[in-house]
Amino acid sequence: MRLQRKGQEPEIPTASMADIAFLLIIFFMVTAVFSATKGLELKLPSDDEQENRQVEEEEAVFIHVYGDYLLVDCKPMEVSDILPYLEPKLVRDAQKHVILYTDSEAPYARMIEVYDELAKSKGTDLDPSEWPFEVKNISIPTQSEVQNFIEIFGVNPFETHCDGQ
Repeated sequence: MRLQRKGQEPEIPTASMADIAFLLIIFFMVTAVFSATKGLELKLPSDDEQENRQVEEEEAVFIHVYGDYLLVDCKPMEVSDILPYLEPKLVRDAQKHVILYTDSEAPYARMIEVYDELAKSKGTDLDPSEWPFEVKNISIPTQSEVQNFIEIFGVNPFETHCDGQ
């Protein structure tokens, strides 16, 4: 014969489980570090500033980054020679566009190196710029923008730009 136990079976109290889970969620939300991804700081024009228009070759300086070498207006150039080349052009016309095109096979770091060189013209509070100009209009077309241009017009503007020279 089996003996019956007197009293209740021990139970885990679950009434406060929801409260504890809620407090843990709040704790982790408050203490978590929210990191915003930071990219290149680009000054984008406002919608009402002006309508989109095609930039003529005379109005722009084209910089092509292809792997380990780059072309500035179809001339082979080192990164350190970009600003001296741009100086007479941008002193004359401060609104001249600088179009930076990076080939899909080129390393991303190379494009950043060229962009940083262009940004040196602005200078900083700690290191005032020695350049009498500022590169204001930098355009970096995406691969999809280039692809759309090719589909619409049937030519790659960055390949045909240097063909005649």
